[in-house]
Amino acid sequence: MRNLLNFIIRYGRWFVFAFYITISCLLLVSNNSYQQSIFLTSANLVSNSVYTGASEVTGYFHLKAINESLQASNAILENEVLNLRHQIDEYKTILADSIELPPVAKRFDYVQATVINNSVRHPRNYFSINRGAKDGVKVGMGVVDQNGIVGIVNVTGDRTSRVISILNETQHFSVRLKDTNFIGSLSWRGGDPSIAYMEQVPRHARYQAGDTIVTSGYSTTFPADIPVGVVMNRIHGSDDNFFILKVRLNSDFRALSTVRVIKDEYKSELDSLQSFDFSPTK
Repeated sequence: MRNLLNFIIRYGRWFVFAFYITISCLLLVSNNSYQQSIFLTSANLVSNSVYTGASEVTGYFHLKAINESLQASNAILENEVLNLRHQIDEYKTILADSIELPPVAKRFDYVQATVINNSVRHPRNYFSINRGAKDGVKVGMGVVDQNGIVGIVNVTGDRTSRVISILNETQHFSVRLKDTNFIGSLSWRGGDPSIAYMEQVPRHARYQAGDTIVTSGYSTTFPADIPVGVVMNRIHGSDDNFFILKVRLNSDFRALSTVRVIKDEYKSELDSLQSFDFSPTK
């Protein structure tokens, strides 16, 4: 207490001076419209700067939640597009015999997931996601991000799964030149994680640099027309009947974050038909 009193006595003049200055400023501002407008303008500028800085800081910490929300909305929209395409194809078949349009069952759905571990430097790369069998994820399901395909699920746990990345030299994906019927096999040859190669392209195929490569839809892993990458240039292969296209992948595998696992309700049935032995019995 004595120290506090000594401090007040020692600096009392400054406290009185600050008090009078404050009172003077208040009287000046309250009784003069010009000074009042200057004060309010300056106060608004300062407060706006403070609020802007605070908003930017809090906004930065909410970026993850915002990104997840946008990814979820994007997944819903892409799911609707896939199912609408499926319904249109079904209706085209039905309309060939009848004008009635019975409801068509929903075929595709998504499971949103977050990448929790990823590699791009090895010949055979994988990444892990925080969704597993209890979330409906199964081996063989395709995985995409907001830019295109990124891999195939090959191991599932209860709450996590491992995905074979496109950046895996053992994997091949059925792809197509968009708006054409030219099918090829997409593979990665190591090195640059942004470059892959579309092999077995017929030599009479027509293309231009910048053309889009999409999934062919010839497997139960990925629906048709999901983006994969763009054509860079042509490479001659060992077979004169085919050539190879160098492709720049759409997805940035160094920055995989939020992905979606594609659930195809027809997958089990189609896979069983493909594995059925049609050879005649003796």
